[in-house]
Amino acid sequence: MKIAVMAPANRVDEHSLDAVPALAAEYGVELVIDPQSWASGGGHTWAGPDQYRADTFLKYANDPSYHAIWFARGGYGSNRLFPLIFPHLEEPARHKAYIGYSDMGFMLGALYAKKIGKPIHGPMPVDINRKVGGRECCARSLAWLTRGDKSALEPGIIGTGRPAAAFNLSILDSIIGTKWLPDLADHDLLVEEVDEHLYRVDRMMFHVANSTQLAGIASLRLGTVSLPKADGQADFGHTPDQIAWDWSKLMKVPYEGRAMIGHDSNNHVVPFGQVIPKD
Repeated sequence: MKIAVMAPANRVDEHSLDAVPALAAEYGVELVIDPQSWASGGGHTWAGPDQYRADTFLKYANDPSYHAIWFARGGYGSNRLFPLIFPHLEEPARHKAYIGYSDMGFMLGALYAKKIGKPIHGPMPVDINRKVGGRECCARSLAWLTRGDKSALEPGIIGTGRPAAAFNLSILDSIIGTKWLPDLADHDLLVEEVDEHLYRVDRMMFHVANSTQLAGIASLRLGTVSLPKADGQADFGHTPDQIAWDWSKLMKVPYEGRAMIGHDSNNHVVPFGQVIPKD
């Protein structure tokens, strides 16, 4: 299997992925890390200007010799590439997997909305640098891509008889009301959030719960939700579970508790739209 690594949003440090090819080789993967991943320019901390990032994505998406694109990291900026990418995707792009999370939810959601390829919410190469459990976290994406190893999956999506999709809540909040939100009718929806005040989590869940585009989801689950590191806000008075439960009642869907997804080493894989049998 041949997998490309590139960065549609923020850049990585040049040597931060040095350990990833050896890990990939253990899974029989030929990993090609494009130098664009640590490029600079274009403002913000992006991995090069918009056109450069888009051209690099298209280079691998339209190349039939690659089985997957593994996004190097998140950050911000992948949504800026949509007009530069989607008019130029060719047939090979429809037959490969795309895997990442965080800001990559823009890419995964848009690809799923346009029925292009196999979008997968899962750990990214940069996760190998997590101080605790980084290698194991990073390996889950490889284990699923190469072996279909169910131990890499978020356990709650197995054996439900329903498809699932997973998003960072801020990203989902941003694409509601646009043509880039996929049809998630009858899907289990999993959301997570990082470094965010709980009142803002509540505000975003209000948007989710009142969206007619999401009225048909089957259930709601909540991954890791972390507060800002220097959090000076007063106690919101509701836990993340209470927030999710409150808004799930308005949606008239069950809140099915916590999920093993998020911006931490416990992040597990959620393939969009796949019904995963128990056996």
